[in-house]
Amino acid sequence: MPSVIRLLEERERAARQQVEALQSELREAEAAWERFVIARETLADVLAEAREGEEASLAEVADERPARGAASGSVVPAWREDLAPTVLAPDYLQLMHALAVGSGSGGESMDCRQLAVAVGLEPVPAKVEGVRSKAKRLVARGWLAEERPGMFSLVVGRGGGS
Repeated sequence: MPSVIRLLEERERAARQQVEALQSELREAEAAWERFVIARETLADVLAEAREGEEASLAEVADERPARGAASGSVVPAWREDLAPTVLAPDYLQLMHALAVGSGSGGESMDCRQLAVAVGLEPVPAKVEGVRSKAKRLVARGWLAEERPGMFSLVVGRGGGS
């Protein structure tokens, strides 16, 4: 008759092997997902740079822009005086709004974890990194300021209170 401890050890070993296999699958799926996210963001950056190089008239830009604002996943345009924050996709507009509301007058900076919580996301690494990517993109396009590394604030006159 086998010992009870030996039976438990065998089941524990089998469970550990199953967990390791699932963790390996998860790592592979996360790596694939991350490659798609990077590819999409790189494509958006390339398309934005191509648009910046074009000298389109305001009428052409207005014809391209949806009447209700940008759709999710759309390219973040470089800030210009004639652009309102409503041209930004909803997730970018949420970040601008969170900075406008969360910092009162817009003078205080927020880090990505604070921004994630302010827009209703869990402060887990994946969500915080997504917010960081969007905030960095807004900084690169002139919509936000990053005076200290990782601390984002509104640029005066470019508020996202809407």
